[in-house]
Amino acid sequence: MKRVLISGGAGFIGTNLSKQLIRKGYSVTILDNLSRQIHGNPALFYKSEIINQVNFIKGDVCNLEDWKKAVNNQDAVIHLAAETGTGQSMYEQEKYKKVNIGGTKMLFEALKNSKHSINKMVLASSRAIYGEGKYICQEHGDVFPKQRKEVYMHRGIFNPICAKCNQELAISLTDEHVKINPISIYGTTKYYQEKIFMQEGEKLGVPVTALRYQNVYGPGQSLSNPYTGILSIFSTRILNNNDIEIYEDGSQSRDFIYIDDIVRATIYSLEKKKANKQVFNVGTGKSISVFTVAKTLKELYKSDINISIDGRYRIGDIRHAACDVSKIDRLLGFKPYIKFEDGARQFANWVKTQNICIDKYEDSIKELKNKGLIK
Repeated sequence: MKRVLISGGAGFIGTNLSKQLIRKGYSVTILDNLSRQIHGNPALFYKSEIINQVNFIKGDVCNLEDWKKAVNNQDAVIHLAAETGTGQSMYEQEKYKKVNIGGTKMLFEALKNSKHSINKMVLASSRAIYGEGKYICQEHGDVFPKQRKEVYMHRGIFNPICAKCNQELAISLTDEHVKINPISIYGTTKYYQEKIFMQEGEKLGVPVTALRYQNVYGPGQSLSNPYTGILSIFSTRILNNNDIEIYEDGSQSRDFIYIDDIVRATIYSLEKKKANKQVFNVGTGKSISVFTVAKTLKELYKSDINISIDGRYRIGDIRHAACDVSKIDRLLGFKPYIKFEDGARQFANWVKTQNICIDKYEDSIKELKNKGLIK
């Protein structure tokens, strides 16, 4: 299995993954439409070092003919292509459904209606399918809360509330067997991607693996996309000498995993038979607060910008995220190597070598506010 197609392979994860696969002797084909929101100026990709190392197909995952061309003479598919961003997905629903669900269906249409040699498929899923995930109530044990109610957040109560006793819940590690409960259109589309992969892969007799990535960061991440990637968003603000306003109380947290660890987990899933027909969390099992992220980056950039907490909140955001990674450790022997402090430093050092991007964050906030998603 030495010929691998990566959809969305021109992006942050895809290019890093491609480089590592090439080092391991794989032949890599990339299918990507070079979306401006993700890539900024598409011309930059054609000047990148990766372009001469892969077979690049500029195409759309919603186009059947592009898929047919791309899967031809491939041994495996790693499906990364997707529209991302929980907030934007709430008002650009059709685009997210078309690309994430429709594009995935189109992949299997291509495989059903043409001769192919695909014998393994890996899907980049997301922790967003869990919604809030698993919490603990002191009185009722494990709880899987629905979307937080505005009536509480308006009063500054940001932690999820137990529906039975109205007590605030404490974060717990979310494992792969918990209730699926997406609270954004993005999360819903990723869940349907998983279902399509598992069902259609079974019908085709092709083993599949779904990876529920946590918050991925690292060198090469888009600095121009204001809708996703909190380290990139904060870095762009800081380097444009703009203050950072943090929503809620700053204690909301995420499980941040470094790009090298994501690449390694993805390759394990591609190569190891124990990954077949499995779903894995890919994270660190630790949560870092948003305030800590902002403070860490401010120190790394030696900036004097102000970090404030304004109490606003965004509809569709979760409070905390931290995943249980025991399954991927047990079956594939995967453990994350990079601590957040070290990864953030490597990321910041890379950012310092880049041209400072125009800060589009305020424009994205105005858009979300006009859609009624920021309160």
